[in-house]
Amino acid sequence: MTYDFLNNKKFLFDRWASSYDWLFPSVFYRAIHKRLLEYVNLPERANILDIGCGTGRLLGRLATEFPDLQGTGLDLSSNMLRMARLTNRHHPRLIFVEGKAESLPFANGQFDAVFSTISFLHYLEPQQVLNEISRVLSPDGCFFLVDFTCKKQSGSQLLPISPRGIRFYSPNQRQVLASSAGLSCLSHHYLLGPVLLTIFAKPGI
Repeated sequence: MTYDFLNNKKFLFDRWASSYDWLFPSVFYRAIHKRLLEYVNLPERANILDIGCGTGRLLGRLATEFPDLQGTGLDLSSNMLRMARLTNRHHPRLIFVEGKAESLPFANGQFDAVFSTISFLHYLEPQQVLNEISRVLSPDGCFFLVDFTCKKQSGSQLLPISPRGIRFYSPNQRQVLASSAGLSCLSHHYLLGPVLLTIFAKPGI
């Protein structure tokens, strides 16, 4: 069932890729990225990962803001990645890899920071995704989770749209899931309407 779900999602975003940056969501994402950057602080020569990177717009903005960073974008959609590579103005500092958030093809402690922007809502196995994020984060590394939240004080809210639906997590539920993966919540920040940034840290050794 998970295999069918991932194939359906991949098909959806593969079809969307060629027009993705010309549609309304692109304007929305640019506004979100601009607000997100107000809260991002990275070490010198940071190595970062963007999960669900789409056409690579966030990585491009981060590479401009932090000229010495190295970045990797991961996405399930080969067509999204093709568009990201075509518009990549920061090669070889930025590279793009096809893969699943539930089984990240990277080494333990490889990244100083991980980003997820409006993609966490799609995952059927959010705990497994957070476990993987924690694994690839270096000690003292940060995870920037940007996604829609729900009005519930705890738990999550399922919306029956897209293949198998999408799920919004309350601030408290984000903390519970991340804590189980060994991540500590540093802060919450509303970026635009119900879009919430939660910053997590992996404790140092």
